[in-house]
Amino acid sequence: MYSACIFDLDGTLANTLYSIASFSNAALGRCGYPPIPDEDYRRIVGDGTDVQLHRMLRRVCGDNGFSERDVAALKGIYSALYGSDPVHLVRGYPGMRETVAALRKSGIRTAVLSNKPDAWAKVIVGSLFPPGSFDFCYGQSPLFARKPSPEGALRIAEGFGLSPREILYIGDTNTDMKTGKSAGMDTAGALWGFRDRAELEENHATYVMESPKEIPPLVLGGKR
Repeated sequence: MYSACIFDLDGTLANTLYSIASFSNAALGRCGYPPIPDEDYRRIVGDGTDVQLHRMLRRVCGDNGFSERDVAALKGIYSALYGSDPVHLVRGYPGMRETVAALRKSGIRTAVLSNKPDAWAKVIVGSLFPPGSFDFCYGQSPLFARKPSPEGALRIAEGFGLSPREILYIGDTNTDMKTGKSAGMDTAGALWGFRDRAELEENHATYVMESPKEIPPLVLGGKR
């Protein structure tokens, strides 16, 4: 059915929730703010670092309790902490490594598109998957607008030499579903990630999957 897949990173290829929570709460603490429960980061992350930091400060200070200078100070500390060890507390989802390998073995092209800063995304992907697992790995950078802009997904499609209709976009949040739809791609919502079925269906997921092992049969269709 498809010739390629684009994967989101956080909550799709890797469980980074506790990594993000750890660095975020450490940064909050250094700035004199209270921590946020780890599980609450499921709703805070997904739209890039700047949006995440604003959501964190709204949570601990209220809507009008902080300034952009406070955001900048928090970002400096958070970025230094995260950049020092991007794989801290990162875990692969069961079956995902095998899923990507099966797709590659069957001739399916694969790529990663994340709103995580590009350097961190590349380190995390490289720690979890063997070389050659993905044709492209793009995190947030000046090259294109962050998701849900379709720019990154369309750049990957161009690199594949494929039309958007030949590509399945796989992610776990409303941002991912919007990205794929805006790019003209079918989307698959990952229930093993950070959000729930309702959010994925409300944002017009073409498919909703409960496990990575469901991906190859869907992508390959009748291929052998």
